[in-house]
Amino acid sequence: MSAQAPWAVITGASAGIGAKFAAQYAARGFNLVLVARRHDRLTACAQELTRDYSIQSDIQVFDLSQAESARELAQYLLNSRRRIEVLVNNAGYGMPGSYLSHPWQAHADFQQVMMNSIAELCYRIIPLMRAQRSGTIINVASLAGLMPGSAGHTLYGPSKAWLIKFSESLSFELAPDHIRVLALCPGFTYSEFHDVNGMRAQVSRLPAWLWMTPEEVVASGLAAVERGDRVHIPGRINRMIALLARMLPQRLLRALVGRRERDFRSID
Repeated sequence: MSAQAPWAVITGASAGIGAKFAAQYAARGFNLVLVARRHDRLTACAQELTRDYSIQSDIQVFDLSQAESARELAQYLLNSRRRIEVLVNNAGYGMPGSYLSHPWQAHADFQQVMMNSIAELCYRIIPLMRAQRSGTIINVASLAGLMPGSAGHTLYGPSKAWLIKFSESLSFELAPDHIRVLALCPGFTYSEFHDVNGMRAQVSRLPAWLWMTPEEVVASGLAAVERGDRVHIPGRINRMIALLARMLPQRLLRALVGRRERDFRSID
């Protein structure tokens, strides 16, 4: 059965939201191509999902901050001649601190992962989906992409705002080809994201009602893409925050964000 099943490609699949996308697609009978930098974590994830769901799992170790990685990954997928039905662009991270506190190369690598690699993977995989007349692309953005900018983590919000607009544009272009594109915009999510960027102690002071689990985020995103949504914000609280961000005068909203930015951003 698994040899005939469609394939889902998931970047950043070793933990958090990416790992839960892998689990929920495996539960739906998809074979998986799991992409991340950490071979040991990918191996453990693949073994567990193969055992639990009797699907095939293919591990591909790539560092998407390297300019050639997206092209090499796409070429591997095309050469495999598999029916790639789903592409989940989830790989990403945050860079705490002010803009000038990091060397330029760190910013260049960040933009490569957060924007360039996503654009290139989509560019190279879309022709395959067009030929199949079916496909789903889920780009994991963030509620931060719908909010005003704030001091610290200077490129994170702008990169997610770009990803939302990019996904919207693709969704309209590809609708005639029966390819669905979704920008998924979670808010605060329990994962190792904040551990990696050194913000765990800071964000742990935020109230529990602001947080969602990765399982909840993924389940909400999959339901949204099946409805044909182009942009989806999981969670009622997050949707309320986004609504207020659209309704409040921008000057007032910027003042409110500026007053609380140290609760969720490292500025120094």
